[in-house]
Amino acid sequence: MSKSIINLQSAENQQTLTITPPNTGLSLQGTLQIPGDKSISHRALMLGAIAEGETIIEGLLLGEDPRSTADCFRAMGAKISPLNNEKVTVQGIGLGHLQEPSEVLEAGNSGTTMRLMLGLLASHPDRLFCVTGDASLRSRPMSRVIKPLQTMGAKIWGRNNNSLAPLAIQGQTLKPIHYHSPIASAQVKSCILLAGLMTEGKTTVTEPALSRDHSERMLQAFGATLDIDATTNSVTITGHPELTGQKVIVPGDISSAAFWLVAASIVEGAELLIENVGINPTRTGILEALEMMGANISLENERVITGEPVADLRVKATQLKACTIQGEIIPRLIDEVPILAVAALFAQGTTIIKDAAELRVKESDRLAVIASQLGKMGANITELPDGLEITGGKELNGAEVDSCGDHRIAMSLAIAALRAKGKTIINGAEAAAISYPEFVESLQAIALE
Repeated sequence: MSKSIINLQSAENQQTLTITPPNTGLSLQGTLQIPGDKSISHRALMLGAIAEGETIIEGLLLGEDPRSTADCFRAMGAKISPLNNEKVTVQGIGLGHLQEPSEVLEAGNSGTTMRLMLGLLASHPDRLFCVTGDASLRSRPMSRVIKPLQTMGAKIWGRNNNSLAPLAIQGQTLKPIHYHSPIASAQVKSCILLAGLMTEGKTTVTEPALSRDHSERMLQAFGATLDIDATTNSVTITGHPELTGQKVIVPGDISSAAFWLVAASIVEGAELLIENVGINPTRTGILEALEMMGANISLENERVITGEPVADLRVKATQLKACTIQGEIIPRLIDEVPILAVAALFAQGTTIIKDAAELRVKESDRLAVIASQLGKMGANITELPDGLEITGGKELNGAEVDSCGDHRIAMSLAIAALRAKGKTIINGAEAAAISYPEFVESLQAIALE
């Protein structure tokens, strides 16, 4: 480990990460355990809270977003033990029994917390809920879930014509619908399915492409009845199931693994083993994209844990080549586009990423931010309306850059800095803690002079 290469400084709740690769270059070697999957962590806490009996969660992500989910459901009556990645116990209060909180529910920076929770809040009659978040979350569109919920009979009020938080929700008895979503979004799909838990009859969501299916898998594990039609990308849930607490083992988050997959691919002589990574087919677009780019990645020790496929990923350095990433693969790697842009900087040729306009309404406008910040380092990268055009082969130079409060931007810039000439200063590095609190520590552990 060399802290002379990678230094983290903190002052007044802000962190600055400085990365200075040695003139002789650095090597990345070692074995990594990554944080638990963020999507699965959220869902385990939520379903555990509304199920009957006890849910035990192992490997829970300890980032800020799941903490927001836990705090919200504690405020509505669920008993959730202090969060740790060994064992979290949730004493559920049963479907339909969320209590009206005495305070405003605080979702922090977590779009998943707010959007999924809205489906549950809207379907609890005779209870009033108020939900807000930080400045970033209050700027992110909520109409994509509010509109279908209103079609079900929900009463929700918010800023900007009911599209922005803070939100007020007056719980209602909802009716089932068949919703044809204009976008492939697991958050939209999951919100409607959770609302459908409290309806009489069957609620269906049809998507234009397949989005991640963690909600479907976990709902079935807790006892819900679902009908999944893969040919039409449709899922139907039957209302008023008996949900029973479960033991959930959360696999490592492939979105977190993506940073190491790219890092080891672009740093000469690198080899990393990333253990216990979830390889759910709705999330493995990053593996397919890197395979198109010629990355040297192998899957070892494949197994199934609590209904989710898991493997250890071994990655070795290689020369990447450009490719075009677009269409149906995008929903399966949407969170990984910033780090794929970094990979493309070191690929031969010009990489095109399209159909990713969704990234403009994440924690930041990720297309604009990754283009501007990598541009400061000398990258040949052009922002497109719905994606990026990146020409590889241009040497990067250290620069002062900013995460813009976005965890995936902060970590992507850190990986790019490993191949830059000179010192890179990343302001707002504290954002990484949203999904990967140990990111800098892990980077220090594997970076060798």
